[in-house]
Amino acid sequence: MDLGLKNKVALVAAGSRGLGRAVAEELAAEGASLVLCARDAHTLDQTAASIATNSNVQVLAVPADVTVTDDIKRVVETGIERFGRIDILVTNAGGPPAGRFEQLTHEQWEEAIRLTLFSAIELTRLVLPGMKERRWGRILNITSIAVKQPVDNLLLSNSLRAGLTGFARTLANEVAADGITVNNILPGYTRTERLDDLARMMSEKQGISADEFRGKWEKEIPMGRLGEPREFAALATFLVSERASYITGTSIQVDGGWIKSLL
Repeated sequence: MDLGLKNKVALVAAGSRGLGRAVAEELAAEGASLVLCARDAHTLDQTAASIATNSNVQVLAVPADVTVTDDIKRVVETGIERFGRIDILVTNAGGPPAGRFEQLTHEQWEEAIRLTLFSAIELTRLVLPGMKERRWGRILNITSIAVKQPVDNLLLSNSLRAGLTGFARTLANEVAADGITVNNILPGYTRTERLDDLARMMSEKQGISADEFRGKWEKEIPMGRLGEPREFAALATFLVSERASYITGTSIQVDGGWIKSLL
């Protein structure tokens, strides 16, 4: 299937590893040029070089912290200066810390808001005018299964990703007539470094090994295993493609059946 992504320009936030990298690799395999940002410049450069070599596409690496508004502006401006436009935006950021309400400080809430909600809003604010002018665009927010079924001990993520979902669903209606789609993709328990870190932290609290804790997650998943980043990236790539032109305002989970709701 030709997804119509050849020569499109995609900006992928937090694109140096994990789910962001997997999405970037799939987009590159379809012929899209990339603008990647992440905080760790060394890892980002390694990822960009690897993707450019393997897929023979142009990849621009811009070190940035998406909690900093000026950094976000620099990423978008540098990408437009290099490629002339941004056709596809994939918003993404590392997850906020785990914790129950009484454990979370005011400062942690503010940081999580900048990381999880405002980063996506600011990226969208900067790329949307060009998309409207060209009457074509794709915005995809990587959120979490927590927006459909809250995850215990992840109060910050549960709260703020739900807010991002409301923003995206409302924006989808506002820009649909301009040829722009806005969707959310919800990763379940997927084999990434972020999940490994969470498993280690949770297992220490329970006095068990990280492998044993991951086994608990696997028992909750009807498929009986964790997801792989490439499985998640396959759907993400379709949702930002030409072929997905009539899909907007949706929140689709990639979770092996973990979410138990009907919709």
